[in-house]
Amino acid sequence: MPTIEIPAADGAAEAYLSRPSGDDDLPGVLFYVDAIGLRPRIEEMADRIASWGYVVLAPHLFYREGRAADLAPQEDLRAPEARERFFVGASKRVAALTPDLSNADAPAWLATLREHAAPGPVGITGYCMGARLAVRSAAQFPDDVRAVGGWHGGGLVTDAGDSPHRLLDGTRAAYVFGHADQDPSMPAEAVAALGEALTAAGVEHSNEIFPGAPHGYSMSDTSVYDADATERHFTALRGLLDTHVARS
Repeated sequence: MPTIEIPAADGAAEAYLSRPSGDDDLPGVLFYVDAIGLRPRIEEMADRIASWGYVVLAPHLFYREGRAADLAPQEDLRAPEARERFFVGASKRVAALTPDLSNADAPAWLATLREHAAPGPVGITGYCMGARLAVRSAAQFPDDVRAVGGWHGGGLVTDAGDSPHRLLDGTRAAYVFGHADQDPSMPAEAVAALGEALTAAGVEHSNEIFPGAPHGYSMSDTSVYDADATERHFTALRGLLDTHVARS
């Protein structure tokens, strides 16, 4: 499926658009990438989600820093030391993508998804930093977003006034979180605090730690890939989308 260009808040952004062939009337799913960015593994995952009967849009969130190919890893991240080297620069890009900037981009992502998907509720799936972007977009567009999946997410609970867990009240989505085990970016006490916030917001939710699964478990192009946790995530995500987003 094609890579398209989206007029985002601060310039043109690439995005990968995936849909099953032969069907033009499908609900939409916004795919928020991890810190590594838009690359073949993301396209592969988007294609799998699309095969369930969805239009999936995965934007290049770091377009302000350069084209996706220019920012892509130059080494094989299945080697732990290569992954560590890559994240020295990637962590700076993640820090630079502040909530103000990601919120400014989100209307363009949603509008583009709407151009290609059928009317009705949309879902969001987010990975690593993308999990917190997914929650922010659910708060930004409560009438549109009805399902949010967050996978090995980090920073979902912080002391900041705009921490993602503080934005749940007023959202209308159902949430499924699959946290990495012993993740320093989302420790057990943060998972518990997120669960309390979900319950207080009165939203349907699942908030689980996947035993033994490391941060980044769904990314098969890295050294932290966990096949069992990845399949568990796909099963949970499909159930979420089919329940809350799929056309009747």
